[in-house]
Amino acid sequence: MDCDNGEDELGCVRLSGKSSVLQVQKGGLWRTVCSEEWNNWLGVSACKQLGYTRYVESFFVSLTSIEQELQQNLVSISLNKSRIIKLQNTTTLSNTQCSSGRVTTLKCLECGSRPQYNTRIVGGNISKSGQFPWQVSLHYSSEHLCGGSIITSRWILTAAHCVYGFADPSMWVVHVGLTEQLVHGAQSLAVEQIIYHARYRPKGLDFDIALMKLTMPLVFNGFVEPICLPNHGEDFVEGTMCWISGWGATEGDGETSVFLRSAMIPLLSTKTCNQPEVYHGFISSGMICAGYLEGGIDSCQGDSGGPLACEASSVWKLVGATSWGIGCAMRNKPGVYTRITQSLSWIRQQMEREEAHISPTLSTDN
Repeated sequence: MDCDNGEDELGCVRLSGKSSVLQVQKGGLWRTVCSEEWNNWLGVSACKQLGYTRYVESFFVSLTSIEQELQQNLVSISLNKSRIIKLQNTTTLSNTQCSSGRVTTLKCLECGSRPQYNTRIVGGNISKSGQFPWQVSLHYSSEHLCGGSIITSRWILTAAHCVYGFADPSMWVVHVGLTEQLVHGAQSLAVEQIIYHARYRPKGLDFDIALMKLTMPLVFNGFVEPICLPNHGEDFVEGTMCWISGWGATEGDGETSVFLRSAMIPLLSTKTCNQPEVYHGFISSGMICAGYLEGGIDSCQGDSGGPLACEASSVWKLVGATSWGIGCAMRNKPGVYTRITQSLSWIRQQMEREEAHISPTLSTDN
């Protein structure tokens, strides 16, 4: 059954704001879902549409506790006896409250947790086992080429420039639970499918994002865990301290590292990064900069595709994927990362296309 306005069925569900508020697209608008008549069956359906294979739980939060822009355009969802989904506007001219005063938040995956470390790449420290359990090493023809991040048991997120022209899945192996190249005991997994953004071009800098689908699902065990994707509209402000990690070179034009290295760096605003002496306007809305303008700590060759991970309320989120930069750790040349919040709809659509072959969906208005 088609979405309203005849748009494609994909991309009709999203999670928004810091609380993971559920929104559905109806009548060309994104509408926040009220808690009325919500049930776990609907939760399973919504998670499938977000590209997940399972559902964890739903919570209801006060309408007034979420971001103001999410408090408008409300909708309630109900099922009739034949399990056909109905969407009903709760918006009126004078009142935009859900009758319960609460909205639905959704959790489809246990993610973003790791063993706690007190320890505080170029200028970085050697990482401990389990410190970055979402970090993977992508090997092409048996050699480490790029990093990546586990986002579900079947999906790895990396950079398009890592796989462009090298998109034969049989040539790639994903190593997880690894801190040292290549130590016995780490899981090694074959790749079923590689998808890079259709608008990526090797001579351009935008849309530098790709997904790898594993032939077999990962087993999470504390040393191998997924990192959470951010939600739509979630903001990560300048100065937020985040972590980069990878097996890349420890100096410009150097050899890749045997050990997984990591460093803490601050996020930079697009305005700061687009200054004439920095990247002179080359930073688009699909990119995010992180690092120190004075240089000294940075990602480098071999770190590409790996995570820029930020902690928010004790949950680790994938804010960026290592993309490009001029040199390594040079003054006024911080690292540039693919901004994951700008790529969420693309990520969700690829995962949904592959995972969510179920019906009905949360997009009908029959």
